[in-house]
Amino acid sequence: MARTCTKCKKEIPDDVELDTFAANYPCCNTCWEEWKQYRIMVMNEMKLDMSVSDHRKVVKKYEKVFVGVMTPEGDIINYADESKRKPDSPL
Repeated sequence: MARTCTKCKKEIPDDVELDTFAANYPCCNTCWEEWKQYRIMVMNEMKLDMSVSDHRKVVKKYEKVFVGVMTPEGDIINYADESKRKPDSPL
């Protein structure tokens, strides 16, 4: 069964090996690479220290919002319901 990226909604072929963390959503490798760059900007802009548990939670929240499985308000998005997914429009 083909997977669909939660960020860009493109189909991910079964033969593509996803990053271990990206596969949890699933998120395609292209979008995951974008997240890794964005993650650095989030940590720098907010002056987050990854040795602090609360700071790691903030980065994890931004990760979920970035890949499209959570709204900025903290609501979980059912990405399996295509009618509710709008990755091209701002949340």
